[in-house]
Amino acid sequence: MSRERNCPPKADILAIDDTPENLALLSQMLTEKGYKVRSVTKGSTAIRGAKAVAPDLILLDVKMPEMNGYEVCQQLKADDRTRDIPVIFISALGDVFDKVKAFQVGGVDYITKPFQVEEVLARLDTHLTIRNLQLKLEAQNSQLQQEIAEKTAAEDKFAKAFRTCPNPIAIAAYESGQLLEVNQSFLQMSGYAISEVTNKNIGQIYSKSAWAVYQQAVHKSDSQGFIHNLELEFPTKSGQIKTLLLSMEIIELGGTKCTLQILNDITERKRLENEFISLVSHELRTPMTSTIGALDLLNSGQLGTLSDRGQQILRVAIRNSERLIRLVNDILDLERMKSGKIAIQPMFCSLEPLLVQAVETMQAMAEKAQVKLLLEPCDANINLDSDRILQTLTNLLNNGIKFTEPGGTVKLTAKVQRDRCQIVIQDTGRGIPADKLESIFERFQQVDASDSRSKGGTGLGLAICRHIVERHHGKIWAASELGTGSSFYISLPLQHQTRN
Repeated sequence: MSRERNCPPKADILAIDDTPENLALLSQMLTEKGYKVRSVTKGSTAIRGAKAVAPDLILLDVKMPEMNGYEVCQQLKADDRTRDIPVIFISALGDVFDKVKAFQVGGVDYITKPFQVEEVLARLDTHLTIRNLQLKLEAQNSQLQQEIAEKTAAEDKFAKAFRTCPNPIAIAAYESGQLLEVNQSFLQMSGYAISEVTNKNIGQIYSKSAWAVYQQAVHKSDSQGFIHNLELEFPTKSGQIKTLLLSMEIIELGGTKCTLQILNDITERKRLENEFISLVSHELRTPMTSTIGALDLLNSGQLGTLSDRGQQILRVAIRNSERLIRLVNDILDLERMKSGKIAIQPMFCSLEPLLVQAVETMQAMAEKAQVKLLLEPCDANINLDSDRILQTLTNLLNNGIKFTEPGGTVKLTAKVQRDRCQIVIQDTGRGIPADKLESIFERFQQVDASDSRSKGGTGLGLAICRHIVERHHGKIWAASELGTGSSFYISLPLQHQTRN
């Protein structure tokens, strides 16, 4: 009784024998070994009981009145509910014919009376183990079939979405960059036939700059997951250059690691945007220049003296007008650079004079803000457009000074590292949140929206800096710790002077 209370039975055994003494012996023997035993003297009763609650194993006598063991086994095997229950025959009949017939009707074993307890227990254990393994295998097969069905349904759904998606989609091997699949939208956008792109390397289809963007997306996808909207220029088969936004995710397809590229053609939108920005900027520039001239004339006192309140309002108007002019100029600069209308003209020169000039240019602003400006230059010779690099340095120094409290420092350093020159602008300002370190280089992005009002920024300065640096085949990035300060890094390649 202690075993029944504390331990679940090893298995549920249905014993069928028309001799009560045999049943009592079997029941006692198996119960002592931890089995649950149901004893039945009639075959028909046993069949009903097995169908009602299926046992784990059946011990079945051959010679019984009304229905012998062979007939009982045949009926059990004919019903789906009892077909898989293992049946062990126990009988005094030891003839080979009897044993063969037992196996023919579906029995799994045959024990001859008088039986030995150890033999019955050993065979029980063997066939229960086999049955348990069969059940586990069936469950695993069922689960596997379900997973296969779900995977097949998902693949069918993906394939349908892939084929019918209005956006161009390409799938390439992660390691080699070999194009494996493209959808119809990709073919329509690019002008290629399927045979002209399948199994080709992406570098053979994309432009050099687009291939660089693709590699950048692959690198970011490994660390960040899904990558959204990296802009690239794609040359079609006819030679037309299209502006696309690339989104990417690393996927596994048929056991192969792949890149899933979703492209968005923004060529027309980009053209309209550039035309609109250019038109608005030019239309704003002329009246704003005139407005600032009129405000300066009022401020000079030549048209009369204003009250203190009037002078205060005039200063606000001049400050806002100057900020609007800066915004228009920055928009024009950025759009001209991106469209190639402002060319980068590198010349072999020394970097140190540019660093000194940048610091001298920003010295007055630093003194007014009570910020100490420090310089640690290096005498590196490098191919660069001095005007544009000076614009970048003064822009970054301007940012550092604006966001540094009085008494703080802004430091400009430069050093040569192997085949590159690294320039660092470090401040002791408020710092930049980690989630903003990348977005601040996008257009109209600022750490705090109120900065455009309190600091006079346009949200375009860092975008211009990034474009200038990248046009020099360099890199620009930021690192920061909130409350401690920020560091902006520029890495430029050292290039030897070339002869014409």
